[in-house]
Amino acid sequence: MQDAARLAGRLAAVPLGTLARRRQGKPMHPRGAVLDAVLERSGGPDWGVRWLTGPAREPAVVRLSRGAGLPAPLPDLLGLAVRLPTGDRPVDLLLSSAGRGRRTRFLPVPRVDAVTAYGSLMGYRSPAGTLRLAAVPDGPRRVPSDPGPVAERAPGTVFRLLVARGAAGEWVPFARLTLGAVVDGLDPDVRFDAVRNPPPGLLADGPMARFRAPAYAAAREGRR
Repeated sequence: MQDAARLAGRLAAVPLGTLARRRQGKPMHPRGAVLDAVLERSGGPDWGVRWLTGPAREPAVVRLSRGAGLPAPLPDLLGLAVRLPTGDRPVDLLLSSAGRGRRTRFLPVPRVDAVTAYGSLMGYRSPAGTLRLAAVPDGPRRVPSDPGPVAERAPGTVFRLLVARGAAGEWVPFARLTLGAVVDGLDPDVRFDAVRNPPPGLLADGPMARFRAPAYAAAREGRR
């Protein structure tokens, strides 16, 4: 299984590298909007991961994007990328529009509105076993996922960050993410790497992590 995931990632790296060269180093999620944000960790489950238990308040950078770059109003696989630029290295979270059920949490779901449910299709190894993260809107709000409407309507949006243990564990809230103003330039060159930059106490693991590693390498090579 491990070798199959790595092999699939290496095979995918070839077309992704070509796309990266054509899309200025962004083979996926080429169009997005970057906003300032604040992450407030109020204290999550005591599963041996100090980063989840908080409490803490720290600045963040968020990018909302369309995965394939399809023109709106077509549905697309949406992305919510979060960077916490603190400590010796940043913490990067990459979440994709997904279902919220026990079976659909692993499935990417194309969406139209940026304010929707996102999940980490990649698992994280921890002392408590495999964990997965999710972000869900704190209240209904309609924000079309194209960069222009995101920049105009997304500021002030609040997501609740959740964590679940195992394949079917209950979602447990541990933080709130509040989006602020869009940064200058709308979509500056911010690169996220969830494999290299996991939260402290967690390790990117599983088939998706092994698939993503060569894909990220291809994107970096395409950027150069």
